[in-house]
Parts: sequence; C-alpha cells; structure tokens
Amino acid sequence: MPRGSRRKGDAARRHADTVRFVLFEARPAGLEFHQLVRASALSPHQVRSGLAALKDKAASKGWPPLIWNRVDGYQLGAERAALEAYERQVVSERLTQFRRFITGTVAPHAAAHPNDKWVRHIVAQLNSIESTLDLISSA
Repeated sequence: MPRGSRRKGDAARRHADTVRFVLFEARPAGLEFHQLVRASALSPHQVRSGLAALKDKAASKGWPPLIWNRVDGYQLGAERAALEAYERQVVSERLTQFRRFITGTVAPHAAAHPNDKWVRHIVAQLNSIESTLDLISSA
C-alpha cells in the first residue's frame, strides 16, 4: 500500500481522478485490476496509488465507496448487498490476521513471559479485538 505522502501528492490525486473516471464509465460493472490498468493508460503502480488516493478522497468528500471482489473487480457505488459482502470479507480477513498474530506471536511470548505486564495487556486487548471482529463477521 502506498505511503500517506504518495496518496496525498498531486500525482496520486491525478491518478485517483483518472481511476474514478474509468470506474464511473464502467458502472454498474466493475473492472479487474489489469482492465483498470489498460483502460486508464496508467502503470500498475500509478493505478495502485490512484486507488489508495481515491479511497481517501471518496471518504473525505462523501462519495460512494470503492469496493473490490473477485467476481466483479473494482466497483464504485455498489448496491447495499455488495457493500455488506465487502465489509464482511474485510472483517473476516482482519479476524484471520489477528488470530494468526495471536497464535503465532503473542501466545508464545505470553507463554515465555507470563508475568510480563505488557504481554498481559496486549493479550487482553487482542482478545477483545478478536471477540469484536468475530461478532461482526458472524452477525
């Protein structure tokens, strides 16, 4: 993912406008990444930078969200069901990442240093996050 400075530069904003225009023209269908590269005449790096900047710009201006799924690719302003499916997908991915982090890093650390205040604190916080994400993804 591009750094914040790359998402906020003039070039990233121009790429975001180009990507938005191309996706707007493709509505209601979406575009896969390679189609987006071809249709925008931007490099893959420029498209990634433009997508990141477009997400930030859309959020700040109240525009319809940008989502991605395997079937349709990138889409602007999807229907409610598509938005909900995307949100569930992202939450599920984050839940998997947290579980792997807990079981692969934090749990062994906690086992090696059970009296460490930092470990007890991070275990409690991450278990809370895991519980919340699990609740959201299963709701």
